Amino acid sequence: MTSALGAAGELAIRSLIERAPLASSLADAFKSAGYKLALVGGPVRDAILGRLGNDLDFTTNARPEVSKKILFAWAGNVWDTGIAFGTVAAKRADTTFEVTTYRTESYEVDSRKPEVEYGDNIEGDLSRRDFTVNAMALELTQGTPIFIDPFNGLSDLGKRILRTPNSAEDSFSDDPLRMMRAARFASQLNFDVAPEVLQAMTEMSGRISIISAERVRDEFIKLLMSSNPRLGITMLVDTGIAAIVLPEIPKLQLEIDEHHHHKDVYEHSLTVLEQAIALEDRLNGPNLVIRLAALLHDIGKPKTRSLIAGGGVSFHHHEVVGGRLTKERLKTLRFSSDVIDDVSTLVSLHLRFHGYGDGEWTDSAVRRYVRDAGELLEHLHVLTRADCTTRNKRKADSLAAIYQSLEDRIGVLMEEEELSKIRPDLDGAEVMRLLNVKPSSIVGDALDFLLELRLENGPLGQERAEEELMKWWNAKEKN
Repeated sequence: MTSALGAAGELAIRSLIERAPLASSLADAFKSAGYKLALVGGPVRDAILGRLGNDLDFTTNARPEVSKKILFAWAGNVWDTGIAFGTVAAKRADTTFEVTTYRTESYEVDSRKPEVEYGDNIEGDLSRRDFTVNAMALELTQGTPIFIDPFNGLSDLGKRILRTPNSAEDSFSDDPLRMMRAARFASQLNFDVAPEVLQAMTEMSGRISIISAERVRDEFIKLLMSSNPRLGITMLVDTGIAAIVLPEIPKLQLEIDEHHHHKDVYEHSLTVLEQAIALEDRLNGPNLVIRLAALLHDIGKPKTRSLIAGGGVSFHHHEVVGGRLTKERLKTLRFSSDVIDDVSTLVSLHLRFHGYGDGEWTDSAVRRYVRDAGELLEHLHVLTRADCTTRNKRKADSLAAIYQSLEDRIGVLMEEEELSKIRPDLDGAEVMRLLNVKPSSIVGDALDFLLELRLENGPLGQERAEEELMKWWNAKEKN
């Protein structure tokens, strides 16, 4: 369906002019060189929804090397890391412009790399897009902009539903990652997914295994950082895709019997994720580390589940096991080392608060809590608060009050002792001078001893620190 604007096209044009006035300038550059250019995919969808961003996607009949020359002349910069797939990009003002040659793209049965072939017309290009709402285009080089919608994407956009341009089976066979994209777009846009699409996702879930870990990771991050990640995660679990890319999550659906009761760990984890998101203002907005930690904090429970005689279930040390499993899974998904370390640390620490009973925190315990959390202290505050999902209001209020008292104690000790900068009262050079030793493991042991004293007693001062060090050293030499 190709039509002169129409209401949807007019809305897209207005949005484009207001948010991306340089798009028409780029179109003129391609037109002057004798080529076509159209805004395509997500930006068209978002323009119609009134949420156009600063990343614009275009499609053209120009081959990649030609697009590269036009973009460089127009923007003065260009990057071509995606040129093997027909894509080149440039940035002008605060907007990124990505231009891709008309193409078809598909995966062989056992290949992890797509095969790309260039097409001759925009209709063929749109037919290979993931969903109808992303298979609309706005042709910008024909004088009057033309709205192109061959698969009724506008109708599906109005119905807030995700369908594929052709059969879902063919679409997911061409690129299995589209199954995860369905879950991601559902979460981002709060859309339903057509029944035939869900059925294909379920029947073809195993095909996701041919997709590289990096592409799976990037798609999952987009889903997790959406406004409604529960929707997409539930879809991945229900279709069996999560069992392949993130198996620890569906494993949280522990069997519950009438004799051994425990809360639904899977549902609990999704609720903790939502409650952590509600507290993200404390972390200056959406935060990948806290969302991963909230979702994964209990993944050690299936491996540590133990039935208690007479009823009940225990999960001893599930935070330790969970920290290890978290590190392994995030490594498999090729997350950065910083994210892996931070998330696994939070998972390992998420029960620390509950180990101190009803709020009887000594100064020593507070210092150790802050020391172990380090730069993740605010994240740990958020995770611990989010981890309370009890429906018993009295219990929930009590836990919140106890944790608030801990935060207050931390605040007081922070002012008194600069807890975030806890160090031994003596440095390595002073230790070597006093003990008359050279750099060695002895110095490290001495500093560990002094740090433990500092954590237990607060600041010692130079004189007492030297006395305690010499007592420790004399006792060590006797042994």
